[in-house]
Amino acid sequence: MKKVFVSGYYDILHAGHIQFFNESKALGDHLTVCFASDKVLWAQKNRMPSIPYEHKQEIIQSLKMVDDVVMGENMELGLDFKDHFLRIMPDILAVTEDDKYPDKKQSLCKEHNVEYRMLPKTPPNFKPISTTGIVKWIRAPKEAPLRVDFAGGWLDVPKFSRKGGFIVNCAISPLVSINSWNYKQRSGLGGSGAWALLNGQDGVASELDMGVGWQDPVVIQETGLCVWRSGERPELEIKRNGNMLKGLMALFYTNEEHDTPGIAKKDRDFDSIFQAGQIAAQAVFDEDVNKLAQAIQLSYKIQLNEGMDPLIESDNCLACKYCGSGWGGYAVYLFSDTEYRDKFVNEHPTAMAIEPYIKPL
Repeated sequence: MKKVFVSGYYDILHAGHIQFFNESKALGDHLTVCFASDKVLWAQKNRMPSIPYEHKQEIIQSLKMVDDVVMGENMELGLDFKDHFLRIMPDILAVTEDDKYPDKKQSLCKEHNVEYRMLPKTPPNFKPISTTGIVKWIRAPKEAPLRVDFAGGWLDVPKFSRKGGFIVNCAISPLVSINSWNYKQRSGLGGSGAWALLNGQDGVASELDMGVGWQDPVVIQETGLCVWRSGERPELEIKRNGNMLKGLMALFYTNEEHDTPGIAKKDRDFDSIFQAGQIAAQAVFDEDVNKLAQAIQLSYKIQLNEGMDPLIESDNCLACKYCGSGWGGYAVYLFSDTEYRDKFVNEHPTAMAIEPYIKPL
């Protein structure tokens, strides 16, 4: 009887594990699966188990290709299975192509005349997923805010970052969910960052992969009225609850889609963008709505100079600008009081009232 041995954390079983077990069993006659103990999982992954070890053992044992299940408790990094390995003395130790400890395992096999077999990545029967990915999905919020940006946009794009620069933005409600999205898509409100968060993904990485900045996912995850330092990665300078903006903001949809990647290489006035960010940051520090309006108006002037169409005007509007990089999508309007804000919303079918949002503690 040819004995095959495999090991792993196997904290949450998924289809990729099942495929690996099937391919490993095909190498011999008897398959032993070793899963890491709670103590090993905590020491090496800094994570508590998702289910009690007795349940994990029963689930793995119930699989038709598995003949025996053991729990690895050896604290040597990468060799938690070593005690059972030496007791069973398998004919084959099977590992995946992306195993993190091949040198240690090959050395152990060589010492005890056991065949070390690295299984190549075969086309998966299902879309690949990791235990970490499953955990992120489980922990993903059911709802998320979108965001409006006031000043400093583009300074969150790593290649355009400036030392001493600031990006000022605010998370907003109404909130969105996977099944409820009461905003236009591709509209300059950071929807891709919210979508990534709702799906348990790293929003910052997904935005940077598209060649744009990180401001959308970070404020959507952080919430509140935020001032960020310009740089390669987000660094929060100050955060307020946004109450200074309560009842004063509205969105106006321009009836055209927004496309940030498509205009990322366009020439723009980064000196003025830097200045607007400085003014907006000070406004948040001082909780001064009128000063924030100055920064928004300067940002709007920059957008007009790039060639964007003028936005509709409104009585008692302190300031307005296109959201995000502009060229379509939503524009944010800041009013002196709620009465004028609500009047604007009632008069324009594509307008809606929004509020600053900060997640509960």
